[in-house]
Amino acid sequence: MEKIKIGLYGDNGHQIWFAFQHPGAEIVAAAGIAPEKIPAEHRSALRFCDSLDELLQTDAQLISLCSPLRSEQARHALRCLEAGRHVYAEKPCAFREEELDEIIRTSRRVGRRFHEMASVAFQAPYAALRKCVTAGTIGEVLQVVSQKSYPWRLERPADEHVDGGLIRQVGIYNLRFIEHLTGLRVTELFARETRLGNQGPQSECRRAVSFSMALSNGAIASGVSNYAGPCAPHWNSWGYENVRIFGVNGFVESVNGGETVRYYTPEQGVVPLDPNDGAIDWFDTVLDEIRTGEELIPVPLETELSPTRWVIRAGERPLCNLTGREH
Repeated sequence: MEKIKIGLYGDNGHQIWFAFQHPGAEIVAAAGIAPEKIPAEHRSALRFCDSLDELLQTDAQLISLCSPLRSEQARHALRCLEAGRHVYAEKPCAFREEELDEIIRTSRRVGRRFHEMASVAFQAPYAALRKCVTAGTIGEVLQVVSQKSYPWRLERPADEHVDGGLIRQVGIYNLRFIEHLTGLRVTELFARETRLGNQGPQSECRRAVSFSMALSNGAIASGVSNYAGPCAPHWNSWGYENVRIFGVNGFVESVNGGETVRYYTPEQGVVPLDPNDGAIDWFDTVLDEIRTGEELIPVPLETELSPTRWVIRAGERPLCNLTGREH
């Protein structure tokens, strides 16, 4: 198997450290990352660059972006694409819709792959929910309820430009759960957020947001995201999340990140689901796209990035009733 050569830029987010052990990848260079953060056994083989521009002078085919300031990441993505590199980007990949549109256009124009780290709906346990909905097991989707929680820490960035802020970097999970699991489009969204409980001086970090949405088939959806979740040593996972999709003939749910995955219909009662059913390895699929030149990710790029589009809108205009428009 051809190994895809990868350059890492920044460590502000979920940088792909796992790729050091990936059989289909070779990390060849890094920038914006302190050498001591690289596993010791890999440092000597890595080229450390002083800037993104220098990183783009290496033979890296794919750049994994976790930019130091998320608000600058769209500019970095466009620079990489124009330099003929494929891009794999932490969420949110852009802060403005115009940037998002330019990323999509540029990716197509230069013939290079662009993807966010948007795997959640296509991996266990959520792929099983997606497969259940697609099969029509619970009938037409009627309502979706989703929750994503992380623990609160005063160290969370006070400036939303660093990580995107609560709506953009956590609320995006609500939008991915809703759109990517059901295959429906959000057509209207209302968001309300609060920084209640944030005692950090001069911190603008919000601690909770609620979304109310309308979907393209007439269904409705709601989502909550917050920095109020449980943490170690009293909780055995990082974060706390729940998704329930109600159809006209039953429902399907994942409780506590896959602790319980099941559906219910009046005819069958409660049926457990295999959390891995229908799951793909998102990163493997991105690498395969680069190798083959084929479209292998299960949804078009516009659909993949639609949740990003909606959190950009909500982040710009919270407390507004937002409606979709053609793009």
